[in-house]
Amino acid sequence: MKLNFSFLFALVFILTSCKKETTTTTTENDTSSSHPKLILTKQGVSDIRAQLGTIPLFDETLAKTKAEIDAEIASGIHVPIPKDLSGGYTHARHKKNFLVLQKAGVLYQILDDEKYAKYVRDVLMAYAKMYPTLPVHPQTRSYARGKIFWQCLNDSNWLVYTSQAYDCVYDWLSKEERETLENDLFRPFADYISKGNPQFFNRVHNHSTWGNVAVGMIALVMNDDELLNRALHGLEVDNLPADAKDNDGGFIKTEGQKVGFLANLDEPFSPDGYYTEGPYYQRYAMYPFLIFAQALQNVKPEQKIFEYKDGVLLKAVDALINLSDADGEFFPLNDGQKGMSYYSRELVTAVDIAYKYGGENPELLSIAEKQQKVVLDDTGLAIALGIKKGKAKPYIKKSIELRDGANGDEGAVGILRSDPMEIVFKYAAQGLSHGHYDKLSFSLYENGTEIIQDYGLARYVNIEQKGGGNYLKENKTWAKQTIAHNTITQNETSHFQGKYKIGSKNHSEKYIFDVSDENLQIASAKETNAYPGTDLQRTMVLLNDPFFSKPIVLDIMKVTSAKANQYDLPFYYLGQLIQTNFTYEVTNPPTELGTKNGYQHLYKEAEATSNGENAKLNWLLNNKFYSVTTTTSANDEIFLARIGANDPEFNLRKEPAIIIRKKNTKNAVFASVIESHGTYSPVSEFAVNAYSNVKHIEVVYDDAKYTAIIIETTENTTKLFIISNNTNSKETTHTLSINEKNYTWKGTHTLQKIN
Repeated sequence: MKLNFSFLFALVFILTSCKKETTTTTTENDTSSSHPKLILTKQGVSDIRAQLGTIPLFDETLAKTKAEIDAEIASGIHVPIPKDLSGGYTHARHKKNFLVLQKAGVLYQILDDEKYAKYVRDVLMAYAKMYPTLPVHPQTRSYARGKIFWQCLNDSNWLVYTSQAYDCVYDWLSKEERETLENDLFRPFADYISKGNPQFFNRVHNHSTWGNVAVGMIALVMNDDELLNRALHGLEVDNLPADAKDNDGGFIKTEGQKVGFLANLDEPFSPDGYYTEGPYYQRYAMYPFLIFAQALQNVKPEQKIFEYKDGVLLKAVDALINLSDADGEFFPLNDGQKGMSYYSRELVTAVDIAYKYGGENPELLSIAEKQQKVVLDDTGLAIALGIKKGKAKPYIKKSIELRDGANGDEGAVGILRSDPMEIVFKYAAQGLSHGHYDKLSFSLYENGTEIIQDYGLARYVNIEQKGGGNYLKENKTWAKQTIAHNTITQNETSHFQGKYKIGSKNHSEKYIFDVSDENLQIASAKETNAYPGTDLQRTMVLLNDPFFSKPIVLDIMKVTSAKANQYDLPFYYLGQLIQTNFTYEVTNPPTELGTKNGYQHLYKEAEATSNGENAKLNWLLNNKFYSVTTTTSANDEIFLARIGANDPEFNLRKEPAIIIRKKNTKNAVFASVIESHGTYSPVSEFAVNAYSNVKHIEVVYDDAKYTAIIIETTENTTKLFIISNNTNSKETTHTLSINEKNYTWKGTHTLQKIN
């Protein structure tokens, strides 16, 4: 049904003329007692009402929200006794309740229609009646069980949102009603997720961020300084054992660790705004971080929260947008669900807040235009007015390096972009308990389509039929393991032995990140701790060359070890295999590639033995042709593999890979070129440029100081790429003799045409 905005505006005018007398009095200029004050403010409500009917994006969002909440109110109140895991009815119902309550509270303030306030009161009273009777949630899967939900994390979600609803109806409620809600629901709720679960509340993790913010939000509504201090700085005493772990194997407490909301700003975020758990959980955590920051800014402006750590929260929004592909979907680094994007409700909130409090960057308006919705508060009004006034500018995502670690010294994620290609190169820290064992891994995109993939997590979020919607066992046995990623696995053992205790103490080191030349962008990093005694260095180059129709990728993985090992390097390409240039034998039936560390989940579908020439694989995806051409040595093994072995419940996606294996080798260089080079039309049935344009790639020099690669095209032009492996100064001049010819250059690398 199409809603008439002029009618809606008239309705607001009539309702505000007949406003109910409240049972309490407040001082208009006292931000600690005047409500609403968290996200909506009295001035904000006044400004919104004055603009209604003239701000299309805000009006449209308001109309859709009104229709949604009116339908929900008509359906009645549903507060079931909790019993289910994620995806089950009671879980989904209580989740829907907190989202609906927040919106109903906002509608009451904007429309001044008491039916929304009554609904909020009645639902909260139902919870206040139920909560004192609830035991700990019957599902025992979590290290910190909630009461309304199976884990305290979701209980905290509930309180973050319902605090906003309570704030919106606070002055409308009677004193007795507020006392009932606070004594029977909100205070015991805040105590349970904090004092009752210090292992959840007193740590550095997205879980505790939600817990801290939940306590902080209700503290601000109730003007409770003790609760607010608890939220900002954590519990003073928690009696937690030093070796306690969560369900993902992450440490709950480390020696000397600070806790509370401010500690969760200090440690997981780098100075660039990168959140160490990865973009999926950065997206999830940005809502509590930013919504609490907005509330603090409104109620406790002296905190100057948006200036904290050099404005890291505002930087984090830009970082997160840059961690998305051309379609706005976040790169699935670490535990990340594919398809999550900046169209999520968390990012709508993040963009709106960042715009208002971050200097009104007009590029954010173009993201909001794509999102086609705003938050119904002061920040959403600012966005809607900016768009109405035509201030929007395109958000241009460029190549960027986002440092990891609290001080920005624990590696990074490097993103190389040259339209339409994107390389995502991970040389970061472990990423807390959501991290994967995948140092120096990469993925490749074209126009938002993943070409060489990062598997992401093994979970069907909130789909009850799949493990209750929670993490599946395959997340540990497959998705976190090194072999599940496009990087080196040594001796069929994951990095750091697949042990969080070791991995959490180490990170890769940036060596080069240089995007000053748009025709040759380079990122190079080193990893010296994943396998003691073995040094890894990977260099990713994005090359624009007139001969190639699109930018190509040069990938150099250099391995140096004190002893002979087996090295496996996979490429998890997506699409249909079209052709290889090597003869393989089909394994019939397919056999498992190994027995543990993720290998047990790979089928070996075919294998070949290299004759020492290049190995080339050509595939088709979305009617585009791709090829990878890689160097091999005589007797290297080549496997055509597929994910899905030892998967009786069909939890894993059955996707392909090519794996290059070098056995009994100390030092090695894997050099590859990846190209997007042709198209197929199923309508005309023509294939255009279906074959690779790379004739030959070769490692022509390699020692501790330098590595040199030649790339020969099908038109017999040859280019030489050389990288200095030990000196990354841009000012150093190098001379290297290869095949009795000297090459001289200044800086870390050079690309020279040799014929």
